[in-house]
Formats: sequence, structure tokens, C-alpha cells
Amino acid sequence: MNRLILPLFTLVALVVSSIGSEVVAQDHGHEDHTEGSDHEHVDHDTTEGHDHADHADHADHADHADHAEFKAGDFIIHHIADAHDIHLFGDVHIPLPVILYIEGQGLKMFMSSALEGHGHGDRHYHSPEGVHYTMYAEDVIGENGESIATAGSISASVDNQNLSVWDVSITKSVFGMLLILSIMIWVFGSIASQYKKNPGTAPKGMANALEPLILFIRDEIAKPSIGAKADKFMPFLLTSFFFIFFCNLLGLVPFLGGFNITGTIGVTIVLATLVFLLTNLNGNKHYWGHIMWPPGVPLPVKFILVPIEVFGIIMKPAVLMIRLTANISAGHIIILAFSSLIFIFGNGGEAIGAGSGMGVFSTLFMIFMYGLELLVAFLQAFVFTLLAAIYFGDATHEPAHH
Repeated sequence: MNRLILPLFTLVALVVSSIGSEVVAQDHGHEDHTEGSDHEHVDHDTTEGHDHADHADHADHADHADHAEFKAGDFIIHHIADAHDIHLFGDVHIPLPVILYIEGQGLKMFMSSALEGHGHGDRHYHSPEGVHYTMYAEDVIGENGESIATAGSISASVDNQNLSVWDVSITKSVFGMLLILSIMIWVFGSIASQYKKNPGTAPKGMANALEPLILFIRDEIAKPSIGAKADKFMPFLLTSFFFIFFCNLLGLVPFLGGFNITGTIGVTIVLATLVFLLTNLNGNKHYWGHIMWPPGVPLPVKFILVPIEVFGIIMKPAVLMIRLTANISAGHIIILAFSSLIFIFGNGGEAIGAGSGMGVFSTLFMIFMYGLELLVAFLQAFVFTLLAAIYFGDATHEPAHH
């Protein structure tokens, strides 16, 4: 029973904390927006006299003016960033629930498809209750340089009075994470059931495919790094390894929304926080003694080493977080960058020959990169699990007696 508690806690913490990170990321700047700002950015006026026809004409004019200019940076960021819908191809989107908590009005929910437009400037929705919602296409900066709203965030107003909004929506990354967690529960639940029904027999099917990975984590990562207490940490190590691995594989499936789950800082910071808590809560007297008062070191040196050791406690999980986020995002960026070269060399359809030639090169390189990313998908899950096991081992090892 104790072995079930830790993986279930990990799964729940990932979901809850990642939704919470969406609140932090998407609600950034809303306090300034409600307390002192009258939202003076002209393009985002929410008065009753807002002319949607003029807004649409302006957007069409801007699209026409920029037709020949392909902005690779915007294209890449749009595809790796989190969103309130899942973009498949062209203008085909799968809407997701937008869940907002508005102070004074309670919880509000509607589908993202209610927001007008897709990628053509700000999107708006006038609810039957008289609340005007705006999703910003880009960051909004006030006259004094303060951030009023960030790209992808949603604001709400009534009669030109801005409301305080907390965004707890099921975004693309949260949806992908829930999908992966559901798959994991189904897969490993069926594997456990198979072992119970057929004890002592050779595994079949899915159990046969995943058993080498499970034994690899136990025999090559957990036991050598942690030692006698390896079984205590196996539930977390297995959960984190397969969660990261499956999320990475989902992000490589083409035409399925471009999921970048482990490239989202809100997800990796939860994983790193769990490693931090498990390491330090299980740290023994020997572990804390070497950090807080290193033995065998001159007194003046101790005052130098102790702050360094304490800083190292925080830096270890931070390195885990940064490494995973940066490596996974970098792979997506490289693939998208070579896709962008086709449009850049094609010059909006004016240089078909150059675009076609670059298309052949980019396609071949992207095939190579996809193969490399399959290796990276496993490698990053392996590295995260290995370093977590090493941290657990350092915290639980007993001093050697001679």
C-alpha cells in the first residue's frame, strides 16, 4: 500500500501544480491591470463602442501588408508555447475549456472556440452575462514600461471596468499531461493485473515490452545510486521516468498539436520540486551534518563551505529543471527552424525554386532530427531519473565505518 502512495501523490501533484503554474504564467500583470491601469493600449479598448468591423479591417490590412514577410520567431514561439486550444493544421483547432475565476463573479467557463479568430490579433468574446473577454495575441506594455498583459493571457471587463482574473484553464500542456497520466494509469494498471493473475510466468504483450525498462531503472539506476534503500524510491523513479519519456514521445507525433509538455517550465519545476522535497525530507544525520557543519574542516573554512552547500541544495533540482526544459524545447525549435527556412527562401511564393530546394534539404534534415529526438526523448528521461537517484543516494547513505 505504501508503494502506491508515492506515485499517486506524484501524479496528483503534477496535475494540480501544473494548473497552478498556469495561474502564475497567465495571470502575470493582472493586478496592475486592475488596480491602477485604465488599459490605455488603443488596440485593446473594451468599451461598448468597440468597432469590430474596424478591428477586422485593420487585421486584414495588416495581414495583407505582411503577406510577403514571414516571421520565423513568431512562428516558432507560437508552436512551442502553451495555448488554450490544440492546433492541428491550417485553421483546424480543437477547442479546450477556458476556466476563469473572476473576483466578485465566481467561476466562469466557456470553450476557447467562443473567442473570435485564430492567430489574427486579439480574440474577443462577449458573454451573455455582459462580460467582455479578451485574449491577447502579444504582450501589452503600459506607458511606464510595466507589463499590463502577456501573450495568451485572458482579461475580463464589464462596462470598461477591468476585473481581476485567475486563469485555471485546461490548456494544451495540461490536457497533454492529463492524457499521458491516463495512459500511464491504464498501461501500468494492466501490467500489474497481468503479473497478479499469472505469477511466475513470462510476461506477455505490453508487460514484456516495458519490463526491460523497469528492470533497467531498478538494477542500473536505483540500486547502484541509492543502495539498500533503493526500493523506497523506486515508485517515484519509475513514475518520473515514464512520465517524462511518454511526454517527450507525444511531442514528436506530427500533426497532433505540437505538445511541448516537458519543455514547459511549469511542469519541470514541479518535477524538480518533488526531487528537492524527497531528497531533503529523507536526508539523514550524516547528510545534514556534512552540509551544515562539515567535519574535519578548519573553522574559518566552514563559514565559507556552509553557504555553498546550502546553495547547492537549491541548485541541484534547479539544474534538473533547466536541463530538461532547455533540451526538449531546443529540439522542437530546431525542427521548426528548418521548417521556417522553406518559407524564408521561398519568399512568400515568389522564389519557388529556392523554396523547393530548401524544402528537400529541410525535410531530410528534419527526418534526421526526428530520429535524434527519439534518442533525446529517452536520454532526458534517463538523465533526470539518474540524477534524482544520485541525490537520493547522497541523502540516505550511512557513513562508512573502518
